[in-house]
Amino acid sequence: MELARTVAIYGSTGSIGTQALDVIRSERHRLRPTVLVASDSVELLASQAVEFKPDAVGIVNSKKARELRSLVDSSIEIAVGDEIFDLVDRAEVVLNGVVGFAGLRVTLAAVSKHRVLALANKESLIAAGEIVNLALSESTAQILPVDSEHSAIFQCLEGRNWVPAETRLILTASGGPFLSSTSDELDNANLEMALNHPTWSMGPKITVDSSTLVNKGLEVIEAHFLFDVDYSAIDVVIHPQSIVHSMVEFSDGSTIAQLSKPDMRLAISRALLYPDRAKAPYGAMGWPTETKLEFFRPDLRNFPALGLAIDAGILGGGAPCWFNAANEVVVSHFLLGEFSWRTISNLLGISMERYDGSKPTSIEEVYYLDESARRVTEAVVRGFV
Repeated sequence: MELARTVAIYGSTGSIGTQALDVIRSERHRLRPTVLVASDSVELLASQAVEFKPDAVGIVNSKKARELRSLVDSSIEIAVGDEIFDLVDRAEVVLNGVVGFAGLRVTLAAVSKHRVLALANKESLIAAGEIVNLALSESTAQILPVDSEHSAIFQCLEGRNWVPAETRLILTASGGPFLSSTSDELDNANLEMALNHPTWSMGPKITVDSSTLVNKGLEVIEAHFLFDVDYSAIDVVIHPQSIVHSMVEFSDGSTIAQLSKPDMRLAISRALLYPDRAKAPYGAMGWPTETKLEFFRPDLRNFPALGLAIDAGILGGGAPCWFNAANEVVVSHFLLGEFSWRTISNLLGISMERYDGSKPTSIEEVYYLDESARRVTEAVVRGFV
């Protein structure tokens, strides 16, 4: 009998992590979580450890280590702070479900240890795509995308991480909660409205990014690095039903799409089990169906942040890193209710005007640029507020 594939889940208490564990519940004979890592959600992490009995658990917040030790079995090793990155050695597949720039270190640790990386942390490639790809070229590691859009492209390309010549990638976007809003309505959009996503259940940060279409701009940058394709060959279309998760148009005019109902467990299971598929029918359409499929061009006038993100990707160098850092800062303030929804894109535009044009060539320079962008953007936000 074949041994279960071992999995390390970074961000196990977050949206991606909890759904990954749901997949594992139904695939216990094929998947075994040997490592669970969280930032500071001690009680949920401990309950996961009780259920899944991993070899080790990790907690980023060192102040929570003693509490965690009191809640888990003494046979389970506990890693604290930077020790968590050493745990990538304990699994064949590393799922990076960490939110934001903080996930970069997990990506680099997994690549340096030649692990299969199931990547849900798009910021790793956005902030340091060239450096990650260089490290990847010197490793036997493999990156398998977990974002539903990139997983769809990966499946349409029959498991390839490269794109044939004269091929176009078409990323779909639901349009978020403001798809049908008028310009006047957007002027009065607030936090509560932005968090009311029509089709996906996600964390607050990514939900806000979906409302501004920033997430789609970041996914364009991610697709550029994941599949080694020029920005001119990547398009974005609005697809309100969230049934077609992305498409690939080949040189002969044929378009192949991946369809399913919205369920992140499908993309997660695809990465964890690749090249096999899950037994559970996550997102099954239940054909025949009367589902209507619609596609529109994005409205860059009402959603200018999408254009700002793509422009940062095309500019290259440190621009994507700067944009990502600026967005994380601005959204963190928006989630505190400090300004209206329209202000997000305005502040991002002001911050990007202050990008210094630097092009980081090392991971240390990436961290420095990220810190600089956050400092500048904080000043921009404080000046506005």
